[in-house]
Order: sequence, then structure tokens, then C-alpha cells
Amino acid sequence: EKTSPNKTVEGVIGGCTFSLVLATLGAWIQKWPYWYVLGPVHGVSLALLGLVGDLTASMLKRDAGMKDFGDLIPEHGGIMDRVDSYIFTAPYGWLVCGYLIPWLRRVADARAAAAVLAV
Repeated sequence: EKTSPNKTVEGVIGGCTFSLVLATLGAWIQKWPYWYVLGPVHGVSLALLGLVGDLTASMLKRDAGMKDFGDLIPEHGGIMDRVDSYIFTAPYGWLVCGYLIPWLRRVADARAAAAVLAV
């Protein structure tokens, strides 16, 4: 039995592409250091981690013999289906925004200072 039969390769590619474009735009607008690399990598990482979270929740649901996680939202599989992608994207986003981006900002500032001193 398939874990999530409605998922397609085309959907994953489309989701990764859309996420890549939006994350790159967001990184540029927010002036992230090395936005042209970090934005696309961040976007694709978020898309793939969201998919893994969704598939993980689907596997747990199937193993428990449940069709849906609840009926709070009709025809949507329950509230867990609305937030399952956060299982892995939330910790990843916290690490990137809380630690990686500030560290890269310090690296970029140090490189800029070294370039000014070299002149």
C-alpha cells in the first residue's frame, strides 16, 4: 500500500521550483548574505523537508489504521494534515534563521572589512 498515493514527481518538482523562486526573492529582499546561493538552497530544503514531514505523518496515520487525523476541517484529513509539514521545516527554519544567517552575516562583514584593509 502506498504511503501517499496522490503525491507526484511533477508536484514535487513544481513545489521545489516555486519554493526556490520565492525563497530567493525573500532572501534578496531581506538582504541575506550570499542570498543568491542561500535563497535557492533554503527554498528547496524547505520544500523537501515539508514533503518528508507530510509523508511521515501519512505513514504514522496508515500504521495506526486511520484515514484522517480528525474531522475539525471537513474533507481535509484533520488538523494534523494542515501542519504536518512543520515537523521538519520548523526546526530547520529556526536553525537557519537563528544561527546560519547571523553567522554568514559575520563572515560576509569580515570579508568586506578585510577587503577594505587590503586596499
